[in-house]
Amino acid sequence: MSELIVGRNPVIEAIWSGTHQIEKILIVQDNKHPRLREIMQAAKRNRIPFQRCSKHHLDGLHTNHQGVIAYVSPFRYTELSILLENIQHKKDVPAVLIMLDQVQDPRNLGAILRTANATNTDGVIIPKNNSVEITAAVHKASAGSTAYTPITKVTNLAQTIEKLKSVGIWVVGTAEDAELPYTAADFTVPLCIVLGNEGEGIRRLVKQKCDFLVHLPMLGQIRSLNVSVTAGVLLYEVIRQRIYNAK
Repeated sequence: MSELIVGRNPVIEAIWSGTHQIEKILIVQDNKHPRLREIMQAAKRNRIPFQRCSKHHLDGLHTNHQGVIAYVSPFRYTELSILLENIQHKKDVPAVLIMLDQVQDPRNLGAILRTANATNTDGVIIPKNNSVEITAAVHKASAGSTAYTPITKVTNLAQTIEKLKSVGIWVVGTAEDAELPYTAADFTVPLCIVLGNEGEGIRRLVKQKCDFLVHLPMLGQIRSLNVSVTAGVLLYEVIRQRIYNAK
């Protein structure tokens, strides 16, 4: 069954990356936005069928489509074995992964994927159950990052953590009551950052499997950050420690 990718940036990234099998593209009529012209030109070069249609027709398929919708084959997740193999072959910088424990909001997942791509994160791991999957909303929120960042779906996060540890990956979780501030942790080692869902955080068993826990200072009345914001702070701390502190 076909899936949808909506929005100008996600669609053009899907064409450029070649990671999606695009069946056809629908483009709104009477709109001369330069990005839409670019999509049509790229579709022609790659022999992808496209057609112009009314805004009303696109509205019936998805809201906030920015004038373009692509029908693509179902998203292909990366097998854990392949992700681990790719990590072990890295020679330039230590690996960094994100593991999400039951994140439910597609906009949060999309935003995390966007930051993961910006920071050259090696992959994102999500559970098969009780977690948002890669949908049109995730594609759009990621600004096309789903075309580049490997995403792995696993049955059991606790067992996956053990597999990560077996190949030399240190696993760090986030928790409000953690004693270690995130800036005091060593993020220069091969690393997997575990983030919990929007309401309950990391589940107890997953937290117990982590090598250590860190917290982000909360100086106001609100006791937690949005999970995508936390991911951004921690991933850029990885960059700060690995690149800027090394100079």
